Formats: sequence, structure tokens, C-alpha cells
Amino acid sequence: MPDQTRENYEKMLRDAGCSEKVIAHCRAVTDCACEYAQHNPSIDFSLVQAGAMLHDIGRGSTHTIAHAQQGADLLRAKGFSEKVARIVECHTGAGLTADECSLLGLIPRDCIPATIEEKIVCHADNLCAGSRRMSIEQSISQASHLPRKVRERMYQLATEVELLCK
Repeated sequence: MPDQTRENYEKMLRDAGCSEKVIAHCRAVTDCACEYAQHNPSIDFSLVQAGAMLHDIGRGSTHTIAHAQQGADLLRAKGFSEKVARIVECHTGAGLTADECSLLGLIPRDCIPATIEEKIVCHADNLCAGSRRMSIEQSISQASHLPRKVRERMYQLATEVELLCK
């Protein structure tokens, strides 16, 4: 990603109240996501870059699970495309169904990643703990507190992205 673009996204993250730790994580997720995106010419590379850099913009206002929906709504209010907003909204774990959102006290929206760009950013986020890269197996093992079906969805997402982006 051109330094100027990355600097613009970092400024947006700072202006939204994100810490340097969150920004470093967003950089790591972006680097990881771009590695996947570069292998398939049908993937919108600039969309992956934008979504990955901004995926945690909602952490400037909350560190709860609500950060994804809050970040997506912030980007919508700033005039970003729905495609970027959906990447942000769908990036947690392997996404959330509308029912899961409702049970978590969130707006009951379908937040399951559907496009390849959404899936790549979600998978890259799962592979980055802070700015440290890990395997999907390590990520799932650290998510042992999540229901089995969510962990299985994370693994299925990883398998799909790995196959589509070779």
C-alpha cells in the first residue's frame, strides 16, 4: 500500500480514538490480508487494503464486540462505500449471524462475511494477535471460550480463503 494511503488511514484511526497498539494491529492485518489478496486477480485489492486498515476503527470508542458494528456505522456516516463498511462489520471471528448479534446485545444484522474481500480481512484478523502472526490452529485454540460452531466456522473460513487465494 502506498505510504500516503496508509498514513491517511492511520490518521483516521487516530482521529477516531484508536491507540497505537490498535493501529499496529491494523497494519499487521493489512499486511496479512494483502498477501492473500495478491494471489487472485479477481479480488479488489484496494478494497482489501481499506477494509483491513480500518477494520478496528470502532475500537476508538469501545473494546467490546460492538466495535465492529460501531466502526461500520462510523464509516457509513463518513461516506465510505458499503463494501468497506461491510468488511468492518463482518470481521469478528468468522462473523456473526443476526441471531448471534441479538444474543450479544448488538443490532440484529447478518454480519457473516460473504464476499471474498470480507472473508480475507476476517481471516487475516484471526491470524493476527496484536501485531504477531499465528496459525489458524493457534487462533482457534485461543478462542476456546467461543461456542464450538463459531470455532468450526472460523476453520471453514480459513480453509476457504486458503483455497481461493493460492
